Amino acid sequence: MYIKQTHSTSTLLREQYTDSLPHLYTIRTDFQTAGRGQAGNSWESEEGKNLLFSSLLRYPDIPAHQQWRLSMLVAVALHDTLSQYLSPEMLTIKWPNDIYYGDKKLVGILIENVLQGSNIAYTIAGIGVNVNQTDWRSDAPNPISMKQITGQDYTIELLLDQWINTIKEWEKSSTNALSAAYLQRLYRKNGWHKYVEREVSTTPTTIAQNDIEGAFLAQIQTITPNGELILRFQNGEQKTYHFKQIRFVI
Repeated sequence: MYIKQTHSTSTLLREQYTDSLPHLYTIRTDFQTAGRGQAGNSWESEEGKNLLFSSLLRYPDIPAHQQWRLSMLVAVALHDTLSQYLSPEMLTIKWPNDIYYGDKKLVGILIENVLQGSNIAYTIAGIGVNVNQTDWRSDAPNPISMKQITGQDYTIELLLDQWINTIKEWEKSSTNALSAAYLQRLYRKNGWHKYVEREVSTTPTTIAQNDIEGAFLAQIQTITPNGELILRFQNGEQKTYHFKQIRFVI
């Protein structure tokens, strides 16, 4: 479904939701008046320049405790779609699921799972891909678009079709294969890099807003089956972080 303008494709899809909507039912728009990112952040996008859409995902065989698999699935499929146009060596997935080109943000992804008991009733994947925009007016620290990288214009509808075909292929893969692909494409998967911890309560779902002073060097060890990031420090110790409990210093 295409709509020229809406408040948010993810919000609209949730409002339109019925049990009869098919898997991969998608709403695309040219402009969002209230586009949403992770942790309530807004998403800047010049009208008609970028790929803005939300897709309904239905995987009845994936239980609620495997929600992380859906996040990996969406991110890997997007990475591989964009790899057809951009250098695969420069494209990475920044934990948990942004797509980066070098140290700049190319894609934002917001995964919203609706649970029903121990199952996932359905998932809404809200996605914004910076495609043909070249001027940025917000205070977003590091955006980049496909056109800024290559100097070329791209057909937005074609990119969406290719992503849908790619996710259909990846959804056939096992969890182990998907996890391996995600780790292979991970941003800063090698070497020592700077991070800053964020102030949170002991509740894993609490979102942190304030950094604890003092950046430190650490190395990504792995990602747990629940999607937690495990960092190893230079003294050999390891620590596990939930989403928004750690910030990459870029």
